[in-house]
Amino acid sequence: MTEQTRGVDAWKAHTSAFDRVQAVASTVSQPRSASYIASEAFVAENTARNHLERLVTLHVLVKTEQDGGARYAPDPLHTRLQTIRELLAEYDRDGLIQLKAELQTQIEEWQSEYDVSSPAELRTLAAETTTETETRAIRRTANDWDLLKYRLDIVEESIERYETYNRDPVSV
Repeated sequence: MTEQTRGVDAWKAHTSAFDRVQAVASTVSQPRSASYIASEAFVAENTARNHLERLVTLHVLVKTEQDGGARYAPDPLHTRLQTIRELLAEYDRDGLIQLKAELQTQIEEWQSEYDVSSPAELRTLAAETTTETETRAIRRTANDWDLLKYRLDIVEESIERYETYNRDPVSV
């Protein structure tokens, strides 16, 4: 028995089929079919399809029709709200403001280092490089910049709506 097989067996033994389907479907980077998700979650395709439909009903996933079949992907609004919830659990208002400053600092460093104002401009710069290593590094930075911009937007929303989002459920 390989280490990978033991890991799969442990995952199956300690995680419900529903949780495995949700774990796989919530982390795909592009819409995927029920058969793909079933294979990755180690469940039957019918089981995956039933759980996926439930997750669509719960607004955890979105379902689209593509190439004659259903495809499933994380619901962007659900993902955004989950990220806000995680930020609020980890940071108080001052911590969020500090995190905002750190993200802004990193973006400003990239703007200065590459003399560009956006990830799109950085990608244009990557097209003009002379080596594969430099091209990959610049593209990776552009991708990281996009992620930081997204995270910064969520942090700013968390700060702006801190009092609304950070209510103590016991006292409400």
